[in-house]
Amino acid sequence: MLRSNDLQVFVLTAELGSLSAAARRLELSPAVASAALKRLEAELGCRLLMRSTRSLRLTGEGELYLPHARSALQSLVDGQQLLAGGKAVISGTLQLSAPSDFGRNVLLPWMDEFQLRHPLLTLRLLLADRNADLFRQPVDIALRYGQPEDSSLVALPVAAANRRVLCAAPSYLANHGSPRSLAALSDHNCLRFMLAGRAHERWCFYDGRHELEQVVSGDRVSDDADVVRRWALAGQGLVYKSWLDVAQDVQAGRLVVLLPELLGEPAPLNLICAHRAHLGEMVRLLREHLVERCQVLLEHAPFTS
Repeated sequence: MLRSNDLQVFVLTAELGSLSAAARRLELSPAVASAALKRLEAELGCRLLMRSTRSLRLTGEGELYLPHARSALQSLVDGQQLLAGGKAVISGTLQLSAPSDFGRNVLLPWMDEFQLRHPLLTLRLLLADRNADLFRQPVDIALRYGQPEDSSLVALPVAAANRRVLCAAPSYLANHGSPRSLAALSDHNCLRFMLAGRAHERWCFYDGRHELEQVVSGDRVSDDADVVRRWALAGQGLVYKSWLDVAQDVQAGRLVVLLPELLGEPAPLNLICAHRAHLGEMVRLLREHLVERCQVLLEHAPFTS
């Protein structure tokens, strides 16, 4: 029979990359932690971790089993909370991936609020514009713009109405003027970021009847969307970004929305997870918190007026 303590040793060892570190965290001796891991592997009939004196890595079977082990431990926590009277008390580790710009400049204070409400929660936050592999990387859920390409993933809407907006800093507009049409973007320095390894240079809009597309160019491209936003704030060019990323800059006057008569392309924000088994109380409460915060920003969006 599988033991929850053995699962804890395996999950924490995989997360920390060290059996001895996991043992210290769980206040176990290395020998007890090693015995727990061997017991789990014997019960499953396969090797979960390849161990040597200098390195430790998951086997293929270990990578497959890790999300299920995490889910099982979270299910036990959820059941304990249910027996405690259904109180919204959550604990454990939340491993969350988010886009770089949104994560650094918008999400961080929201997660501070969430942890103040749930002080037993430990957060592991991974920020990157490359989509995290939810089946292989140590991530429980991810915030992503757009719908997942993999239909096997579970997507929960957080800000379905979000769109991109075209904007620039007042200093750039003072020096170069404001574009009066989509075609005029060819006369401006357009700051681009990488999507799926390629520069996002086809900017799409909607005029109420037709979809419009403009190929843009400029002297700066980055694979980090936060860098592109910083260039825009510094007056280096035009930027085409998710409203959620730039809403606070627009409200503070650091950026100005351009061509507001055109609708930018949709950029829905979703919470993504690999299995419905991950949709426990922790994810439900987090989603409610994020929906509430995003809605405040969307109320001031130029495309909702």
